[in-house]
Amino acid sequence: MILVSAEGLAASRPGRPLFRDVTLSISEGERWGVVGLNGCGKSTLLRMLAGLDDGDGGSVRRGRDVRLAVLGQDPTFAHPTGREELRAVEGVEHWEAEAVADRLGSTPDLDRPVTQLSGGQAKRIALARALVQPAELLVLDEPTNHLDVDAIAWLEDRLAEHRGGLVLVTHDRHFLDRVTNQVLELDRGASYVHRGGYDAYLAARAEREAAAARTEDRRRNLARRELEWLRRGAPARTSKPKARLDAARAVVEGRPQASARSGELPLHAATPRLGDRVVELHGVGHRFDGGPPLFSGLDLLLDPRERLGIVGPNGAGKSTLLDVLAGRLGPSEGRVEFGTTARIGVYDQRGRDLDPHVRVREALTGPDRTADWRDAALLEAFWFDDDAQWAPVGTLSGGERRRLQLLCVLVERPNVLLLDEPTNDLDLDTLRQLEAFLEDWPGALVVVSHDRAFLERTVADVLVLDGSGAAGRRPGGYAAWEAERRALRSTRRLGGSGAGRGVARDDRPRPDGRPNPTTVRARLKEAARELTGAQRRHDDLTAALEECGDDHVALAEVGRRLGEAVDELRAAEEAWLEVAAVAEELGLAT
Repeated sequence: MILVSAEGLAASRPGRPLFRDVTLSISEGERWGVVGLNGCGKSTLLRMLAGLDDGDGGSVRRGRDVRLAVLGQDPTFAHPTGREELRAVEGVEHWEAEAVADRLGSTPDLDRPVTQLSGGQAKRIALARALVQPAELLVLDEPTNHLDVDAIAWLEDRLAEHRGGLVLVTHDRHFLDRVTNQVLELDRGASYVHRGGYDAYLAARAEREAAAARTEDRRRNLARRELEWLRRGAPARTSKPKARLDAARAVVEGRPQASARSGELPLHAATPRLGDRVVELHGVGHRFDGGPPLFSGLDLLLDPRERLGIVGPNGAGKSTLLDVLAGRLGPSEGRVEFGTTARIGVYDQRGRDLDPHVRVREALTGPDRTADWRDAALLEAFWFDDDAQWAPVGTLSGGERRRLQLLCVLVERPNVLLLDEPTNDLDLDTLRQLEAFLEDWPGALVVVSHDRAFLERTVADVLVLDGSGAAGRRPGGYAAWEAERRALRSTRRLGGSGAGRGVARDDRPRPDGRPNPTTVRARLKEAARELTGAQRRHDDLTAALEECGDDHVALAEVGRRLGEAVDELRAAEEAWLEVAAVAEELGLAT
C-alpha cells in the first residue's frame, strides 16, 4: 500500500534553488533516510511530504485514511505542560505515552511549563508525542538529537516494530544504517534514490564520483588533442571550420561540476603549542541547589594530546562537567587547575548567538576587525563559498548556522577543544571532515556526544557518568565501553553464570567448540522461568491499571511500573529466543 506519493517537488531559498523534480513514493514497510549537505532542503522536503509546506511546485498525494505523525526541527505545543500534551493524543492510554517519554528521558520535564523547556527537552517530548500517535507514516526530523545512547538504542527497536512507513533525516550513521532500507540523496538541486541503507548510498555515491572522474579524464584527453589541432594552424589557402573551432574551444574551456565538498580543513596550522599541564581536576564534584551530587570525588588530568569522550544518561551531568573543565562553572567541591598555555575553546549545544542580520563574514570576525583573505580562505575551506560568505546569517539553514558556530570557535585557534554534542544538525560530510580534522589536530579534545560513530572515530578513552554520582574512566574508547555493556546485558538476560541461583552448570565447551548441552538446557529452563515471571507481572499490572479508576496518582505510578514490565517482558522473550535457537541447533527439545 502506497502511503504518500510525491511528484516533481521543488523548493528554493532567496538566491538559490534547494532541489527540483523530486519524485518518490513511500509504501508500507519502507524506511527512507534523507541525506545531503546542510542547506540542501532536507527539512523542507520533509515538511512538503507531511503537507506542512507547499514549496515551489510539485504535488503530494496521501493514501486514503493514511495518518501521519510528524517530528519537526522546532516543535510546538498546544498545551501548557508536556504531560497534558501527551494525554491529549487520542486513542492512547496515558500510561503508555508517559512510559515512552520515560524511555526518552523526559519524565523530569513532563510537568514543567513548555515555555521553560530547553530545545532538547522540548524535542524529546515532541518525539514521544509522535511515537505514540496512531499513524501509518512517521516523518521524523533529527529524532536522535538530544537523546543518550540508551534512548537511541531503544528508539531503534521501537521503529523496527513500526509496521507502517518511515521517512527521516538524521546525522547518526549507526542509526541511519540500522533503521533505513531506502535512501534519498539531495545533491545541489538533484536527487538520487538508493535502494538499500546507508551502505548502498555510500557505494552508489562513490561510483557516481568515480564515473565523473573518468568522464573528466576523457574530456582532458580530448582537450589535449583539440589544443594540438588548434596550435597546428590551418593548411595553406584553407581555414578551420567555425563550428569545429567553437567545439574545440568548448572542450578546452569546459569544466566538470565541482564536487560538493573538497579540500582539507587547514584549521590546525596555527594552533598554539600546549604545555605539559592542561586542565586538572582534584576531588571535583558538583550538585545544584543542595540536590544529590551529579558526580563527586573526580580526579582527572588532561594530557596535551587527550582524546576523551564523556558518556552517560541524560541528566548525569555531562554538560555540567564540561562547563567545569571550561572554567565557566565553579565546582561544589574540589579544585580545578589550568595550565598557563591552555587556550580553551567551547562548542556547546546552544552555540554562539549569531545576529541574523549580519553577513557570514562579519559573524566570523566580529565587530572589531574586517575579514581578510585568511578569513575568506578559512570560510572557503569550511564550504562557505563566495556567495555564502556575503549572505545574511538569517538565510542560513539550521545546520549551516551550527557549522558557522563551530567555525567561530575554531577560528580563535584554541589548543583545548571542549565539544558538547557537536554532531547535532551537522550533515554527514561535515562530520566526516570534522573527524579527519580532529585526527590530525595537535591539541587536547574532550567530547560529550551520543553519536556512536563520532565517538568511535575521535576518542581513545571514555569517562562514564552513571547518573548516581559515580564517575570512572574506561580505556579503549566508546567501542570497548559498549562491548562491556553488551556483555553485561547478555549475562543478565541469560541469568548470569549461575552462581547463587541454585543451578549447577558445566560451562566448558565441547571438543568440537559447540556449547555444552547441559549448560544450554539449564539456561533454557531459567529463561523460560524468567519469561513466565515477566508475563505474570505484566498481567498483574494490567489488571491493577483497570482498578485505578480515576485516581490519576495511582494511574501514573501503575502506568510507570507497567511500562517497565513491558520492557522486562520483551527482554525476557528475546533472552528465551536466543537460548531456544542454540538449543534447536543442538537438537534439544524446547
